[in-house]
Amino acid sequence: MWRSFQNHVLAKSALIAVAEFLAIATVIFLQGSWPVPEVNEPYYLGKAAHFWNPAWCPRDDFLNTQDAHQVFYFSFGWTAQFLSLPAMAWVGRIITWLLLAEVLRRLARAIGLTGLQLVFAVVLFAAFQDHCAMAGEWVIGGVEAKGFSYVFVFLALTQLVQGRWSATFILLGIATAFHVLVGGWSLVATALAWLFEGARRPRLRNLLPALGLSVIFALPGLVPSLALTWGVPSEILREANRIYTFERLSHHLVPGSFRPQDVFYFSVLTATFLGLGFLRHEDERWNRFRHFVLGSLIIAGGGWLIGLTVGTFPDLAAALLRYYWFRLSDVTVPLAVAFLIAFLITHRISLPHPWRDTALAIVFVFLAYHLGNLVVLRAQHRIPRTEWSVTMRSAWDENPAVRDEYEDWREVCHWIAENTPLDAKFLAPSMKSSFKWYAQRSEVANWKEIPQDARSIVAWWEKLKDIYIVHDPTWGSWWVRNAARLGEDRLLTLAAKYQFEYIVTVSEPRLNLEIVFSKPDNMFVVYRVRRAPHDGQPSNRSSP
Repeated sequence: MWRSFQNHVLAKSALIAVAEFLAIATVIFLQGSWPVPEVNEPYYLGKAAHFWNPAWCPRDDFLNTQDAHQVFYFSFGWTAQFLSLPAMAWVGRIITWLLLAEVLRRLARAIGLTGLQLVFAVVLFAAFQDHCAMAGEWVIGGVEAKGFSYVFVFLALTQLVQGRWSATFILLGIATAFHVLVGGWSLVATALAWLFEGARRPRLRNLLPALGLSVIFALPGLVPSLALTWGVPSEILREANRIYTFERLSHHLVPGSFRPQDVFYFSVLTATFLGLGFLRHEDERWNRFRHFVLGSLIIAGGGWLIGLTVGTFPDLAAALLRYYWFRLSDVTVPLAVAFLIAFLITHRISLPHPWRDTALAIVFVFLAYHLGNLVVLRAQHRIPRTEWSVTMRSAWDENPAVRDEYEDWREVCHWIAENTPLDAKFLAPSMKSSFKWYAQRSEVANWKEIPQDARSIVAWWEKLKDIYIVHDPTWGSWWVRNAARLGEDRLLTLAAKYQFEYIVTVSEPRLNLEIVFSKPDNMFVVYRVRRAPHDGQPSNRSSP
């Protein structure tokens, strides 16, 4: 009888766990299922494919720079041996999302939530994280190194709230191997949480074996990251920091570049966390998690303080801000507030009824908007969010002209993949980071694919300026968007310098170069880098 009762309880618990997992996974799939490629997928999956097969796009300047995420490339890049890039992306997404669904479920359970309240909290976290991230950090999206790293971070937090500090540090070492900043900042936040524990914290000497293992596990991610600046002259390192922090990634790194509305939304969440978080101070599990979140906010506060030095000490600010001080709090604060609201619903946090009812009404309206918007988006045929038009319109706008351009872009890239040598090298539009994804050919440079090592960062920036900045004695200097504006003489000179044989650009203005692809209904044209035959008149050809 007792054994039968135990089996019944276990079966019921298993069914509840499966239901929780499926509900969370469904929302994660709904939120993350943007068309491939997602914003960073050409960057990471291109590198991963090239890591295992250097003959793929063998002359691509970016792919041949140093690798910063070798654990991800090694552990997942092998799938490129038998999968196309789109299939590789979907396999990676599905693996990451299923893992995220399970580790978030386990974390919510460890914090004291079950059933519908658990599902509600995780879904609310996904919504908050999508709309309220201050520095643009995200967890649910395309496949890349940080997705796997966050899986181990959430696993570590599950151990942390249960007071298993040794397991926490070991798991964060693995997270650091996949992504040195995601895991590294989580280790710092955990160390701060340990300090906040006061008399309840375990002795440091008892943690030394786990800390040693954490460092060992982190080394495969840490060593390649440190190698990015080894032996680099100080002037090159200084310029690389400036380019990385201020020219290319300020929207993630520099507080003064954050959108005011994002700062406001995040500030509201932070105030909510600080205001409600202490109301569960008697719960040791919550306190350990709260201390971790406070640690992430201290890290972000350090980033804000460094941001104040941008005007007076720009070199120092660039060198420090490049380490993404705000990414961890972009994740932990939404997660903490989602848990707190779940506690509020279940009356484990007490507020006066008018305040409680108003807060919950706002939350439910927000969540309904978020989920409803996702359903509408998934019912539409969307353009991949990685696409930018040559007129600098984002695919996020769903402008009809952008859609037409996207179809033209796919067509010309398909032609290139079918009709040019595998080792051909192209000058492609600088804002088209999906060129290698569709055309499967090497390119000179694009705006998205900034290298990670200091020397290559400077070389990449100088290359972009050399190609796309026009100097005029009367009107000064400016960036051009299309190679067609550069003229034949300059393009021939650039081709000799950067060793490319083809140019894909807009069809107008026409260049006096040999045309190998052109169609009346396609806005793009492909040139071979040599003067057009027949007395300088362009000639249309259908093959290289």
